Amino acid sequence: MSTFHRNSRKAALLAAVTPFAMLYAGTVSAQTSTAPTQPATTQDNLPAAEQDAAAQADAGRQLQSASGDSSTGGADIVVTGSLFRQAITPSPVTTLSAESLDQRGIATVQDAVQRLSSNNGAALTNSFTANGAFAGGASAVSLRGLSSSSTLVLFDGLRAAYYPLADDATRNFVDLNTIPDDIVERIEVLRDGASSSYGADAIAGVVNIITKRSFNGVSGRAEAGISQSGIAPTQRLTLTAGTGDLDEKGYNAYISGFYYHSGGVRNSDLPYPFNSSNQTGIGGPDNTLNAGTWAAANAGANFYTRPTGGTQFNLLGNQCQTGQPIATGATGATVLPSTICSQDSVYQYGTVAPEIERFGGSAKFTAKIGDTSEAYAEFNFQQSRSSYSGTPTQIYANGPAGIYFQPYSSRSNSASYAPGSQALTLPVFLSNGQLNPNNPYAASGQTAQIVGLLPTSVERNETRSRVYRGALGIHGTVLGDWDYRVDATAMHTDLRRTADGYVYIQHLLDVIADGSYNFLNPSATSQSTLNYLTPTNITDSSSDLYQLQASVSKSLMQLPGGDLQLGFGGSVYYEAVDSPSANSDINGPTQRYFRINAFGTSGHRTVSSAFGELNAPVLDQLTLNASGRYDHYSTGQSNFSPKFGAKFTPFRQLTLRGTYSRGFRIPSFAEANALPTTGYVTNSAGLFNDAYLAQYGCTTANFSTACPTYIRSGSYGATTLATPDLKPEKSRSFTGGVVFEPLRNVTLTVDYFNIKKTGAITSLTSGDALRAYYAGQTIPTGFTITPDAADPAFPNATPRVLYVSSALVNANTLKSEGIDFGANARFNFGDVTWISNLDATLQLELSTTFPDGHKESYVDTLGNYNLTAGSGTFRWHGNWQNTLLVGPYSVTGTVNYTSGYDLSAEDQGGVAGDCSLAPSPAYTGCRVKSYITFDLNTTVKVNDQFSFYVNALNLFNRLPGLDPVTYGAYLYNPVQAGDGIYGRYFRAGVKFSL
Repeated sequence: MSTFHRNSRKAALLAAVTPFAMLYAGTVSAQTSTAPTQPATTQDNLPAAEQDAAAQADAGRQLQSASGDSSTGGADIVVTGSLFRQAITPSPVTTLSAESLDQRGIATVQDAVQRLSSNNGAALTNSFTANGAFAGGASAVSLRGLSSSSTLVLFDGLRAAYYPLADDATRNFVDLNTIPDDIVERIEVLRDGASSSYGADAIAGVVNIITKRSFNGVSGRAEAGISQSGIAPTQRLTLTAGTGDLDEKGYNAYISGFYYHSGGVRNSDLPYPFNSSNQTGIGGPDNTLNAGTWAAANAGANFYTRPTGGTQFNLLGNQCQTGQPIATGATGATVLPSTICSQDSVYQYGTVAPEIERFGGSAKFTAKIGDTSEAYAEFNFQQSRSSYSGTPTQIYANGPAGIYFQPYSSRSNSASYAPGSQALTLPVFLSNGQLNPNNPYAASGQTAQIVGLLPTSVERNETRSRVYRGALGIHGTVLGDWDYRVDATAMHTDLRRTADGYVYIQHLLDVIADGSYNFLNPSATSQSTLNYLTPTNITDSSSDLYQLQASVSKSLMQLPGGDLQLGFGGSVYYEAVDSPSANSDINGPTQRYFRINAFGTSGHRTVSSAFGELNAPVLDQLTLNASGRYDHYSTGQSNFSPKFGAKFTPFRQLTLRGTYSRGFRIPSFAEANALPTTGYVTNSAGLFNDAYLAQYGCTTANFSTACPTYIRSGSYGATTLATPDLKPEKSRSFTGGVVFEPLRNVTLTVDYFNIKKTGAITSLTSGDALRAYYAGQTIPTGFTITPDAADPAFPNATPRVLYVSSALVNANTLKSEGIDFGANARFNFGDVTWISNLDATLQLELSTTFPDGHKESYVDTLGNYNLTAGSGTFRWHGNWQNTLLVGPYSVTGTVNYTSGYDLSAEDQGGVAGDCSLAPSPAYTGCRVKSYITFDLNTTVKVNDQFSFYVNALNLFNRLPGLDPVTYGAYLYNPVQAGDGIYGRYFRAGVKFSL
């Protein structure tokens, strides 16, 4: 039986009480409620304020705005997950209209999708770009917590090109930042397996971005925002112009353009404790650079030297290039210098979010062809740029995991590293024979070991993607009653990654040998030498997608409940990724950079598919649906995916629905073809044991305060090796739901989902190998452990792990289970209209079962730790939106809720709820508290052409709970908090339509 914590009970109570409150209000106002335009049977959409809630009740179809906006054009409705227009499907669907997003103050598609209650677990946010994401500059959704690769993202029902970089360098996904926000009409989210309609990747569901069919006139907006504290500024401009009327003139054409910018945010911009390495104010350790934290691998942006063979380091030149001098009182018996330079690395160098700039343009032409057909052609272009600066440039480092050679190390000559590796050393004489002025011991004929970071250089990263997309198609009716549709699309992404401030290893050895870098006075080093030492790294990648698909449908006969409909079609698409390594060692272990990951992949394939669907309303109360799809890959795999659904309506107010389906996910290009890929995970006490830690003078109980920086602040590289002969993942999914409409304009929904994925592609659990290593036991089969260089302060102790590597395998079974809740209502009280929408998801289970039978559960913890970057799996996630319309005024309040979680993760060796990942002692407690924010948006319609709006996001200025474990951000969970970390945020804008 599941155990619900206090905050979970609050969220459950909110979800349970709200529908009854609306029901009570509906009873009071029944005499003034607006009658629906058609019978309402089911509803789980999120309508805009001006849409009739009852008219949108059917969860299986998509509805145009009741306001008669010209952008909808009165079009036939495209249904996600079905071949039939106006189809009533058993699958649960959420619709987010552009109007609804405006009311909530949501400015971008990626932000809207990230806020879905069904988005959980391994989502990729923009903020993670600045905190080590492999797929820097991108954003991805993870429905049902099954990762970005199990959610299919479509563009007007067609596939889109993958982002050239893979999430965690293994999972392909579509970047949500590539969607042109200005022409989006609505977002449809099919919360059900959909491989029977779309093929691979749709195991957890489908996000379908639908753009405007037509537009007539001129419209635009200008918007700006900034937090109350003056950080995170944003600006947005859009302009759309169109002409022609499809019904009267037989054509429509429109063009649109947009610009969006969000400023970068640094930790120094945030309030305490999110802006400082010193955690003493919250009961934690002081992690600023001081006598207790200084180490050879944590020396800060200054240089320290010692004679080779010596023990104690000394501040080079006896002066701090950065920071303030501190006398430590250390003697020559320790490695600690007698004087060090204090620094707060979080405050000085920490980055919260990158600077993002996006702009683009779209053009679309649509025309009637005869009386029964319509054709369209469209083109989209978008450029997105994301940039941030990070930590000071490293010279005392280990090279990234090697491809052809062992990595080079400037810390150690251990056999784990490439031949020639050694502690970074200043020679006695330069290459020209001159006595080395950088070596304070040269006069006595001694070489010098040197540690530290470059004081005058920091690492900078930028990604710039350019997306080109074209699509054309025609649809209509032929031969009297055959509906047909033919669509084609082509999409190409160019991605450029630029890295500055990273040391090229051989060039470091060169400038040490010839003395051209001035270690005594780094600011005196010439720019040409700096450029040579840290040459700009530019890597170009690309991806492509070309697709052609066609379908036909027809009503075969009349059944008691309506027309028996049959549809079928075919599709062929080509997809490719070319993402070379930015840091290959093909020319040798020193002919590369420190710190730039070597990951890369390439591949291409053609997929041919055939699909069909049968919709049978066998009775007035019962509709049955069956669909299936066969996919064949040029790489040799094939799969058939069936789906069955039923919808039973015993009386108008109640509908029961359910589906059963099979699905699959093809191995990604990266999983099958990638170069060795390494992600870094921060050490936690749970990996170690007291016998091992005794070598370093500490225990697991005082890990966070007594262990040396080498251990407690260290991290290990989890290296993943691709496997070319992986098999597709298979899935079994079923849903069951109840839709209840007690009154007109009031609809309550509950939908259960259960997804099991077998043959899941995974690397082996690294915690097993790490615990074996630290316990002195035999390393399990399938793993390779690479020890790090020894800590100079404890040279005889067993060193920490540098890399743990394993190959990808089809091994595990993943299960995701939960319940979606929805409540939608609309009431009129004279001149006042109230619209309320609730959307919440309760995650009952997210787990992995291994071949040996043991099981890891992740809900309400930080697991799956490695997959989610320590952001965890939330038990509850939801929002409640309420809008009041009074004449020209519109006021919307939205409550956003994400539950808290325990600082544990079963994939890190603990047991769910045991607090095993918390610091020792657990100075922030064992649980991260739930996070609730309230957004307020007010719009004033000045006239038919102009309206003004003001958003107050996170109105009550709530900051997220402290999380000292997650490594996607500093002291908070970026997936739980989102932009709430900025505090109270204001945004204002003007919209016009001429």
